Amino acid sequence: METSAYQELASLEHQHWWFVGRRKIIDALLSRLSLKEGARILEVGCGTGGNLEMLNRYGKLYAGEYNDAARAVALGKNVTEEIAHCELPDDLPFEGEQFDLIVLFDVLEHVENDRASLKAIHLRLKPEGWLVITVPAFAFLWSGHDVRHHHFRRYTRAELEGLLDTEGFQIGYAGYFDFWLFPVVALIRFAKNLAFGRDQGPNDTAMPPRVINRLLTWLFSSERYAMGRFSLPFGVSCIVSARPVVGAA
Repeated sequence: METSAYQELASLEHQHWWFVGRRKIIDALLSRLSLKEGARILEVGCGTGGNLEMLNRYGKLYAGEYNDAARAVALGKNVTEEIAHCELPDDLPFEGEQFDLIVLFDVLEHVENDRASLKAIHLRLKPEGWLVITVPAFAFLWSGHDVRHHHFRRYTRAELEGLLDTEGFQIGYAGYFDFWLFPVVALIRFAKNLAFGRDQGPNDTAMPPRVINRLLTWLFSSERYAMGRFSLPFGVSCIVSARPVVGAA
């Protein structure tokens, strides 16, 4: 992403409804993994560190990030002692170490070679470890937002599951999120694409008024109650948990 996008992320990630709601959904899924005490956790592509505090509750936290400015902001949160340089698929940090949990939150779509990236992550997971991924969903939602954030693709749930299966993972949970607001987001994206073209258009992550932000946060984060019970049929994003199949990498 552009440095300006990271600056925007840092200003929004602790209060904007989308970031707050996504954290609550991810937290609900992580709580169902029954990670052991002292689990070793790696966040790949931690950005400006908005998820570090949440992840730190689950074990000993490590992190990696490609952008120097974002990494400096994340380090300033004083959650973990080191945030290493990280670039998938060939530069995963903490070489020679394995982890109980590796997470990529809206990272895989930024990587041109997603297959090689998952193969590299497979090698860094302990045999009983977990991988948790979130990605943007549905190619027909492609817009200027994806261009500004340097996305290579958006995924369907089936595409992401198939990719993980090919690279030696067994799915634990797979589903969509941002379900309730999907019609609104889709309508806005289509309108902007008609007005400005699919590769243009104004920013769609601006901070809404406080009352609206609270309402959207409540509505979006309510989807966390579906975790482990059933999978939502569609949404703006996908979330998957998976375990490595031993000997498959």
